[in-house]
Amino acid sequence: MTTPVFQELRLEAIRREFGGFNALKGVSLTIRRGEFIALLGPSGCGKTTALNCIAGLLALSGGRIMLDDRRIDTLRPEQRGFGMVFQNYALFPHMTIAKNIGFGLRMRGTPADEMARRIAAAVQLVRLQGQEAKLPGQLSGGQQQRVAIARAIVIEPPLVLMDEPLSNLDAKLRLEMRQEIRRIHSSLGSTTIYVTHDQEEALSLADRIVVLREGEIRQVGTPEELYARPTDLGVADFMGYRNRVAGRLVGEAGGFVRVAIDGGELEGLLQGPAPKDGRVVVALRPEDLRAGAAGSVDAKVTAIEYRGHEFVGLAAVASGAELHFSADERLAAGAPVRLSGARERTLVFAETAA
Repeated sequence: MTTPVFQELRLEAIRREFGGFNALKGVSLTIRRGEFIALLGPSGCGKTTALNCIAGLLALSGGRIMLDDRRIDTLRPEQRGFGMVFQNYALFPHMTIAKNIGFGLRMRGTPADEMARRIAAAVQLVRLQGQEAKLPGQLSGGQQQRVAIARAIVIEPPLVLMDEPLSNLDAKLRLEMRQEIRRIHSSLGSTTIYVTHDQEEALSLADRIVVLREGEIRQVGTPEELYARPTDLGVADFMGYRNRVAGRLVGEAGGFVRVAIDGGELEGLLQGPAPKDGRVVVALRPEDLRAGAAGSVDAKVTAIEYRGHEFVGLAAVASGAELHFSADERLAAGAPVRLSGARERTLVFAETAA
């Protein structure tokens, strides 16, 4: 299958208002041909609104959307020719799998022989050979999602839009379908915009991740960039930095800053200029805060659970602030514990950077 040639899709200061609520506040983004872009953020951040504006399902309140030098936000959805995969599959229950996949082609008046060829190619691409005569209700959730993907790509769209397509699947199927979606994207050489609230999905699938919060873009970067260097506390929180504890800068050595916190001291990498008042927030992932005799933060274990390859616990410092940590052995609730952070993966933000 070939996709029509285009070089870039540009969102130029797009806005969308619902009454007095600004769901999108001047979002600008350039997406290059062939990219896999993940729109990532919590519920209500504007990611699905942005996708629906690109698809033409919602009109813009301001700004414009350009496909190369062609303005498309004034076009109806069917005139844009994009493929869409919905969270709930949106299959026709009375139609066979083949007819579901070919629905868009029939609406476009595609000749029968061409339609049969494209349907067969799409079925093969999503690995549903032998299922063509079945109804959607006879397939598993994962197979139904494959049908939805086949229906979106069979029209050979310049852009495939996916709105949390895996959220209704169990954990095993989500992992399998993630791999399939990336494989299909690579096979087609298409451009994909994928909405998710799952940072692991975004990290595993995307070429670039766009983190949205309260209708604005907070950071754009590769998965490696966002995982290792979120630019503010909001992005850090969404990228898995569950531990956030207030402290005060007390020194610097070897490129790392020292931060005094209640119960001890942590070292990390300062993000941005040092605040004049020295008040900072330390952010690190649970797997980067470990229990051990050489730790520098004193706390008490409040809960612990077994995760197969390690134990994951919750501990409270004297002020009551809680920290998520990892351990090699089970620790009793109420037991004292000393925690140490991996300083090269500990980020320090000015307290006002949230």
